[in-house]
Amino acid sequence: MSDLEVLILKLDSNPKNDETVNHHPRKTNTPVKKTQEVISYDSSQLEADDFVMCQKPLELLGEKSQQSGISVTLESTGVTDEKMQYFHVQHLLYRRFTPDISPYVLSDDIRLHSLQLLPIYHTGSLTSNGKNSSQEKELLSLFCFFSLPHVGYLYMVVKSVELMSVYQYPEKSQQAVLTPQFLHVITRNNLQCFTVRCSAAAAREEDPYVDTTLKACPPISLDVCALRIQLFIGLRAICHFKNHLILLTKADPEVIPERKESPKRLLSRKDTSVKLKASPLAEAGWNLYVVNTVSPVQLYKEMVDYSNVYKTVKTQSCIHLFSEAHLLVRAALMDDQLEPGERAELTEAFRESCGHLGDCYSRLDTQHSHLALPYYKMSGLSMAEVLARVDWIVEEGPQKYERGLIFYINHSLYENLDEELSEELAAKVIQMFHAAEPKQLPHVVCSSSMKNANPLTAMSYLKKLDASGFSSVLVTLAKATMALKMGDLDTLRNEMKSYSEMKLVRGFILEPRLLIQHQKGQIVPTELAVHLKTTQPGLIVASVLGLQKNNKIGIEEADSFFKVLCGEDEDWAPQLLVDFWEAQLVACLPDMVLQELFFKLTSHYIWRLSKRQQPDSPPLRTSEDLINACSHYGLIYPWVNVLVSSDSSADKNYTEDLSKLQSLICGPSFDIASIIPFLELLSEDTPAGLSVHVLCHTRLKEYEQCIDTLLERCPEAVIPYANHELKEENRTLWWKKLLPELCRRIKCGGEKYQLYLSSLKETLSVLAVELELRDFLAALPEDGAAAFFLPYLLYCCRKKSLP
Repeated sequence: MSDLEVLILKLDSNPKNDETVNHHPRKTNTPVKKTQEVISYDSSQLEADDFVMCQKPLELLGEKSQQSGISVTLESTGVTDEKMQYFHVQHLLYRRFTPDISPYVLSDDIRLHSLQLLPIYHTGSLTSNGKNSSQEKELLSLFCFFSLPHVGYLYMVVKSVELMSVYQYPEKSQQAVLTPQFLHVITRNNLQCFTVRCSAAAAREEDPYVDTTLKACPPISLDVCALRIQLFIGLRAICHFKNHLILLTKADPEVIPERKESPKRLLSRKDTSVKLKASPLAEAGWNLYVVNTVSPVQLYKEMVDYSNVYKTVKTQSCIHLFSEAHLLVRAALMDDQLEPGERAELTEAFRESCGHLGDCYSRLDTQHSHLALPYYKMSGLSMAEVLARVDWIVEEGPQKYERGLIFYINHSLYENLDEELSEELAAKVIQMFHAAEPKQLPHVVCSSSMKNANPLTAMSYLKKLDASGFSSVLVTLAKATMALKMGDLDTLRNEMKSYSEMKLVRGFILEPRLLIQHQKGQIVPTELAVHLKTTQPGLIVASVLGLQKNNKIGIEEADSFFKVLCGEDEDWAPQLLVDFWEAQLVACLPDMVLQELFFKLTSHYIWRLSKRQQPDSPPLRTSEDLINACSHYGLIYPWVNVLVSSDSSADKNYTEDLSKLQSLICGPSFDIASIIPFLELLSEDTPAGLSVHVLCHTRLKEYEQCIDTLLERCPEAVIPYANHELKEENRTLWWKKLLPELCRRIKCGGEKYQLYLSSLKETLSVLAVELELRDFLAALPEDGAAAFFLPYLLYCCRKKSLP
């Protein structure tokens, strides 16, 4: 390799991998030609001494750097062959430069210098919670720097190889040293300092939330800056240790340059030389300097003070300056050797720098104005503190609000922060959005942070929207909210009548905060929601259902909303919540939610029936409404009506709950096994409880148990039950179960003798139709009276001759 080539390799070892990695020299199929290659020319060409043969510049990144034509061989020294087979070389970067053929540059000066690798580790870096996640050092980012005499290059070489920055020196450099905060370069008589972007790259590697609405960091592509130039005579070497720079200087004796030119050609590279003639009386003097670098906090404060000089001037340079200050502090926070006091001071400066950047992006008209939001968030400033930094006084012309400030305020109001603006600030926010984003005004006045806003002021601006042609259902609902706050119920009613219920529901979907607010993590119904609970309960149920279907509210949130709205505890479901559950079933929600809804409704119906609890408000739908509107509510079986007809003590609400429960059990989608444990709350001693028990056992196909239960508790319902349930594959139960059981109970006599006898006659009529004569005879009891069974036998004999 020549002095103008850089090759960066990585030695990997993976002893856990069973596959052997090839570590032999790698040679490309099309190697790059070297400068030592012999080239022949015709005699008619100019002499070779008049030319300098150079290869063209080349940059190869990642695996492509294998095409450099440079062979790499691994040699084992003190490593066994077994271990060597797991080592392999990974190519990261190859860069080749063309020498400067200017006659004013010496050949000895054309070479690379200051090749340096700079690692940055996870430990000690600034994380989202401000604490170190691990005490073990784990490589986060790796940077590579090298330099030519007048230009330096900084690469990032970890997950991907990328050129980050190019440094142009004002004069020829001799050596450079890279730190996480700065690049220090020495020339013959100057110490120069440049900014670097290592902390910006490391921040993006460490925190996935960088470059989102939560967090931000200045871009890696930000132009680098020269910070300071200090004079040192005869600089020869530099190194860095913690907060110190060590400089080695040599005061050379006075020299007299003598230039000797080629007689052939002025541009001939080989015939131009410079000889230095030293003074015979001069002597060289060596000096060693230790320079203490300025602390990051002090330098940050100087940069802030400098920016205050141009505080009234809005330019992009302000953003650049504060970005440099921010990166300076961020880089300092990545030091794992910081004391607690130093870290606290740097953290405070970091937050302050975020506030300054937020101010810049909120006040300047730039395409990156949205960055005001994450920087203000990182600063820890409250919304009131941010608004206090705004200059509300304008001497000439109307007030202009930049996009960054509007973007920040709008998002902050949407995030349901537990912060209430004062009446004065709320009025300024309303004025701001009316001037800059009038369509957002209805959303703004609904924010919980605007709770202290004067409703008269808000109403006046909302009416101006109507006059300006921005009228919509959302504006109407916002005006209704303000009218309710003012106690103007007439205006409230008029506004609510302006649109149909369906359009009002769409308005609530567009702005859920008209109904639901969040304070300190808790759901809080709005005043409008409380008002609608008593005046238009159907509207509020339909609106919350619309919010759920549009993913504006979760299932548990919706349940909590209705419980808080109705002032009930967590163990009790108010009727409005039951209405909401029923509306969800009617709306045909996905199957994954269906069984949970069935469970909620059936358990609540059973609980209310067992306690004979009255609903706290009239139900919005009857059982008949639900059966007609929802396929999950099935038609109640006819025999069930026979069971419950004898209960004269049931009131209307009790009957409605029972009918809804029976209808759900009769429906096609209900999982019966899920409510079996709750059946213990319903006693079989009541007709309602008996009907539910028999229904559930019937759905579980326990027909014989149901027949025994009905014969014992309600014999008049046995035949209707058998007619409805004992069909097809269950038809044999007529003569295998029902007939013998009736005959047995008739022999025993008792109060229900006549009911059993009537049921037996109907059973025989069914058997005479269903069975052949031989089968019918076999089914009859052996000790029965022939005269009693004779009419049925005769019918069974003659049924074939009947048309």
